[in-house]
Amino acid sequence: MGENAEGDQVKENLIELNCHFTWKLLEDFDIPDLEMRISEELEFLDSKNQVGMFNLRAYVNHLKGQHEEALQSLKEAEALIQEEQLGQRSLVTWSNCAWVHYHMGSLAETQTYLDKVENTRKELGSSFPYNMEHSETQYEIGFVYLKSGRDNYRPAKACFKRALEEDPENPLYNIGYAVAAYHTDIHDDNISLEPLRKAVRLNPKDPNIKVYLALKLQDLGEAAEAETHIEEALSSISCQHYTFRSIAKYYRRKGCLDMAFRLLHRAFQESPASGYLHYQLGLCYHRQVMQLRTSTCKPAQRHAAQQAVLEFQETVKLRPRFVMAYVCMAEVQAEIGQHEEAEANFKKALNMTELYRNLECHKEQDIHLRYGRYQHFHRKSEDEAITHYLIGLHLKEETFVWKKLLASLEEIVTRRARLHVGIVESYCLLGFIHKLKGDKESALQYYELALRLSGVVNRKF
Repeated sequence: MGENAEGDQVKENLIELNCHFTWKLLEDFDIPDLEMRISEELEFLDSKNQVGMFNLRAYVNHLKGQHEEALQSLKEAEALIQEEQLGQRSLVTWSNCAWVHYHMGSLAETQTYLDKVENTRKELGSSFPYNMEHSETQYEIGFVYLKSGRDNYRPAKACFKRALEEDPENPLYNIGYAVAAYHTDIHDDNISLEPLRKAVRLNPKDPNIKVYLALKLQDLGEAAEAETHIEEALSSISCQHYTFRSIAKYYRRKGCLDMAFRLLHRAFQESPASGYLHYQLGLCYHRQVMQLRTSTCKPAQRHAAQQAVLEFQETVKLRPRFVMAYVCMAEVQAEIGQHEEAEANFKKALNMTELYRNLECHKEQDIHLRYGRYQHFHRKSEDEAITHYLIGLHLKEETFVWKKLLASLEEIVTRRARLHVGIVESYCLLGFIHKLKGDKESALQYYELALRLSGVVNRKF
């Protein structure tokens, strides 16, 4: 077989592998941000999860053309697999090694790793030498989706679900599924509660999953049980700065800003260049600004607002595609009368919804909700507010934000109808609102009333 023919055969075999190079996960992603998160997690995650992060880092190295660095990351993954006796996790690592060597032009090394994969597949009883769907591969794919950004939580959940079908009591698979479920639990259907409880039961020493459960319980108003899990997480000897930022989120939502600030500053000691931490700190100052809204101490509110803006500016400097940082910055600027700056940041966020079409639906809805509220309460433009509430509602996924959009629209339109402002349009919108609420009879009545009034208005002119 000639050299070209041999290379073609090797390429065909590589394409059959189940690994980062064939999953095509990161074609439109903020690589610098991902690199920073990989570094943080490699420093603070336990060794079982570090294997996945080393593989992900190797793939990012490849995307940057750093193949020697990619091989080093894969060697570290291999060493951990042997040390921790993690068995089948070698398959993905070896597959990635084969691809890296192929891109480096080393066909002999490529074939060595292909042989390792093939021999292991045979031991597992597979009739396919290079491609075999099994729980460990599904876990690895899900892990990459989970770590590569919010836009990939749904496919991550699907992968972990398939892994659990083969191994339902696996502690790692249950953590992956529970975390992905938590991040996709945006329809008020509480799909993540039981998976989180099961993951905590199977991983009693893991403080991170306890915090996720606590946050979900906090959403449901189960304050006492949530507090128990937070206290257990804080008292855990393995609780490090990576967990502090999630616990800070719990205390911020609870209104205990002093505790939230304290935990975030402890986390900053380990990761001073974390865009996510700057964002969380900005949210704490944002909350402080809102708490001081009715206070007579305007200098205190202005100071909190300035601090919030500084944190959000640092966030977008480190993570330019962090769309909600622009929105939160705009809200703070609106509170202290910086309307020109607020408008500019809202427009940046709205433009980003056009640029990045894979933005989650509920996030895009939230941007229109917040911009609508800004127009309504700060700019006193009900027409603009209605426009953006309608845009958000036409993104048809019925998330918790969608329900807020519907309620906000109904509030404005009901008042306008009562005051006979734009009466025909108001009744049409009330018909539309009741249609969305599932009340077809009321919707029809409002539409008929709008038609009758439309005829009266036309006759007058």
